[in-house]
Amino acid sequence: MRSASLTTLLRAARRRLLVPAGLAAAVAVAALLPTPPVPAARVDAADRQVTPGKRKDQVVEVYDRVKAAVVNIHSERTVAGADDPFAGRPVQPQRVNGMGTGIVLDARGYVLTNFHVVDDVHSLRVRLHDGTGLTARVLATDKEADLALIKIDPARPLPVLGFGTSSDLMVGEAVIAIGNAYGYEHSVTDGRVSFKGRDVSLNKDMGYKGLIQTSAPINPGNSGGPLLNVLGEVVGVNVAIRAGAQNIGFALPSDFVVGRAADLLGRKRGGVRHGIRVRDVVTRDAVEGPARRQAVVDFVEAGSPAAAAGVKAGDVLEQVDDLAVATGIDLERGFLDRPAGAKVSVKVTRDRTCLPLELTVPGATPRAVAPVDATWARLGAKFQPVGADAVARANPELRGGLLVTEVAPGGVAAASGIRRGDILVGLHTWETLNLDNVSFVLNHKDFATFQPLRFYLAGDGKVREGRLAGP
Repeated sequence: MRSASLTTLLRAARRRLLVPAGLAAAVAVAALLPTPPVPAARVDAADRQVTPGKRKDQVVEVYDRVKAAVVNIHSERTVAGADDPFAGRPVQPQRVNGMGTGIVLDARGYVLTNFHVVDDVHSLRVRLHDGTGLTARVLATDKEADLALIKIDPARPLPVLGFGTSSDLMVGEAVIAIGNAYGYEHSVTDGRVSFKGRDVSLNKDMGYKGLIQTSAPINPGNSGGPLLNVLGEVVGVNVAIRAGAQNIGFALPSDFVVGRAADLLGRKRGGVRHGIRVRDVVTRDAVEGPARRQAVVDFVEAGSPAAAAGVKAGDVLEQVDDLAVATGIDLERGFLDRPAGAKVSVKVTRDRTCLPLELTVPGATPRAVAPVDATWARLGAKFQPVGADAVARANPELRGGLLVTEVAPGGVAAASGIRRGDILVGLHTWETLNLDNVSFVLNHKDFATFQPLRFYLAGDGKVREGRLAGP
């Protein structure tokens, strides 16, 4: 049983923090129609005719070449206002605009950005370099890595920004940042690598390890955008700034980002696995030469489609259909939106010989959950329906909820801070008036994209929000 939208029922609630280089938020996810992968021009390092010291220098050349693979993100979220003791009534929630930047990972409109850019938003818009505005939706998030995958539906294939390596970055090396700085779209700045491997704590809840510190000016809105070297290779994803300082910005290293971004793309498939785990290998023939990346098969799952196709550990992945593979990101791109039973050609190099293989995409195994058992088996909690009067103090527009009557020690609910006596009033974007509502969310076809799953509790005269620790 599908329940009503929760969005309009939580107007008097919430909350929380400003992001390191933008505003936080999250949107509901729409299902995608299966489409084959679209080969697209990759924006990589190339031979260049650039004379240092002249007007058209390296910064101009890099910007001209990569600008169409960078997008501007604009968001909106609602924050609760503090009660006014003199007015004797609560202050209405306020709309707050946010901003960020994204990197195009796939021509069909798959875009990488920071988690904190899209966390808790209720509307998300992307503007391309040519001024085209598009609605975006969140597909997958990685809060720990502060990364997120969003999707837009462009009218034509977009250029894809290629990743270099952060492993050989030199302190003092010139770098370039492109982003939606303070909402000034496609702003470009340049500077130097100030330090490598910097650990940064922004507050008690957010910290980063091993960041690139740069003097390239980074501002609110740059979050999620690329940090590039003078060859036009992505060497980092801009993530944070030091408030009150001058030109102290930070970026996630590209070698860290590649693996996490590939995982985000893989999660979009909703549990359908090809069975290949890769190791990204990077070489550079010369200091001024382009980085050469390869996706080497590190492990093949027994009984997987890849094993059945003959893929072996040590193989170098070359192509998935017409898509050239240089990283784990490209491997996942090749399997995006493939229907069950689809035949996918895969080319690998083994012992210096190119081998054509064929992999069959398996069907996803649905996980049915009975309404009576779902909450205990997957959430570790038992509930009892309550009426609107039980939650009226928290928000008079709420129509009821589920009283938590029991919590399993060590279960998902307990680990997420849910306690006996709390009243569950919503999951993701839907209200929870009965167990069928909970079952609807847990068995939703897009459940994998809801992670981390939000919950809303009424208690002590207010509504608070949390995230479930992975049901």
